[in-house]
Amino acid sequence: MNRNQLPYIVISLLLVLSLAVSSCRQKGEQHQKLSEPVAHKAMHKTIANIIYGVNVDSLQVKKGMVKHNQHLSDILLKHGVRYAVIDHIAKYTKKIFNVRQIRKGHRYVVICKKDSLETPVWFAYEISPSNYVLYHLHDSIYGMLGKKPIVRQQVITEGTIKSSLWNAMIAGHDDPNLAIQLSDIYAWTIDFFELRKGDQYKAIYQKIYVDGKYVGLGNVDAADFIQKGVHHYAFYFEQNGKGDYFDEHGNSLERTFLKAPLKYRRISSRFSNHRWHPILKIYRPHHGVDYAAAEGTPVHALGDGVISRKGYQRNGAGNYLKIRHNSIYTTQYAHLSRFARGMSVGVHVRQGQLIGYVGHTGLATGPHLDFRVYKYGMPINPLNLKSPPAKPVVPKYRPAFDSVVLHYKPILDSLINNKP
Repeated sequence: MNRNQLPYIVISLLLVLSLAVSSCRQKGEQHQKLSEPVAHKAMHKTIANIIYGVNVDSLQVKKGMVKHNQHLSDILLKHGVRYAVIDHIAKYTKKIFNVRQIRKGHRYVVICKKDSLETPVWFAYEISPSNYVLYHLHDSIYGMLGKKPIVRQQVITEGTIKSSLWNAMIAGHDDPNLAIQLSDIYAWTIDFFELRKGDQYKAIYQKIYVDGKYVGLGNVDAADFIQKGVHHYAFYFEQNGKGDYFDEHGNSLERTFLKAPLKYRRISSRFSNHRWHPILKIYRPHHGVDYAAAEGTPVHALGDGVISRKGYQRNGAGNYLKIRHNSIYTTQYAHLSRFARGMSVGVHVRQGQLIGYVGHTGLATGPHLDFRVYKYGMPINPLNLKSPPAKPVVPKYRPAFDSVVLHYKPILDSLINNKP
């Protein structure tokens, strides 16, 4: 080899190496392209069809809805379930779910084998949109409770009142049940019987979805009710394992009731739907509690409120007063010997304020106070009335609460009310 041939040999070697590298790249690229469909195929694995916790890929699903006066036996017998199995479920799974509570309009599913007899294997009944009971019908017979996945979506709404809060919700295409929740939250802050045209509400709350369908309201996280230009904020916060609503300063929006409206000797008669009346000598409802006390014992308002009714019933309550505390609670005080000075309809009274004196006017055998409590206009047992704690946010939780206010308050303040 002479020196003149050396450059050509070097060039030839470089060309060979270049071709080899190019060939390897092409093979590598070809391998990558071939492997892509394999990887793509691996990513799309078959997803099992599971309902009520059961894989139904190889089973047959029969859906239905409970009809009027339809019982478990009516449903299962027509699907070929033996009566002995139905009887076993009814007798021995009561602790899980009492089949007598099956109700019209609730959905159910019978899951069967894909054989010639369509043998039923599972039965699922929806107790609620998210809760169900599942029964195994073949071989071993048992039942279990289950829960569907719940999806919570946080939404923001606002509105202006023209006639009522309920109508404002409907006009704004909101769930009108939100009006009930806001009434509960602001029960001690705002008198919903005195709402005026132009009052506004703003709320950040949760909607609950099951199987992609809206099933109801969740928690109200924050709200602002604007009445006569004054903002009434409400922020949901949990402390010591209990959730409550507080204003922006950490004060509870709830108020307390007195344990009882007077000092009494004993309870002479309790709340009952079937009580023997000592004067009329008949059984009839007694939707109150009788506190036996001496004639003239002072009677005090159970909580802040407005006197909504004052009168005399000769054949009934005698001298009586009704106090509307908020849009939820009303209390009544009957058989009074006389009223305290200044008591008349429309007068605001404070918790513990003297409103009258124990007597036995009307139908009464002796001096006592017939005390009654109404919730949403329906009588409830006064002894079961739960008085809220009305405690502010405790100091150790204050930083966490302040962060909640700092998050939600600017959102509420930024809302511009465009709803009718």
